[in-house]
Parts: sequence; structure tokens; C-alpha cells
Amino acid sequence: MADLKNPILIHLKGWLFLAILLVSGGILLVQFPRWPVAVLLGLVAWSAARFYYYLFYVIERYVDPDFKFAGICAAVMCLAAHRSRKSPPTPPLDSQ
Repeated sequence: MADLKNPILIHLKGWLFLAILLVSGGILLVQFPRWPVAVLLGLVAWSAARFYYYLFYVIERYVDPDFKFAGICAAVMCLAAHRSRKSPPTPPLDSQ
């Protein structure tokens, strides 16, 4: 799939994500109208946004500028592969 480059479609995509967030969050709050559910729902939305920011801004700007990802799955797989490459070798077991 080609990268999205049309500014109008990019904005439309962003607003559609906001609509999904509001509608799904609203449905959950109608189904379970309790304060703990509302707080947990807010924490899920906030932490998901922060994780996205970490994957696509913090790593590229502050950790390694060569890390550029096409999506969350690609980012997680790349980070896992990078971590396994940089992990120190395990020492051999002593045969006592």
C-alpha cells in the first residue's frame, strides 16, 4: 500500500480516528456508566497516545534517527529484533 500524501485525506483519517475514539468510548460509558470505567477508559486512551508518541517520535528523535516505521506492528518487530541483536551474549554454563 502506498503512503498517504494528500493533506485532505490525512486530515480526514485523523478525524475518523477521533470519531472512532469518541463513539467507542461513548458506547462503553453507556454500557458501563461507572466512574472507575470512565477513569480506566481515559487511562487507556492517554497511554495509547503516549505509546504511539514514543514509537514514532521519541525513538527517532532521541534514541536512533535510523528507526523509521510504517506502523505499530513494524515498530514493535523492529525494536524486538534490534534489542535481541544488542543484548550481550549469554555466558557459558559452568560444568561443575
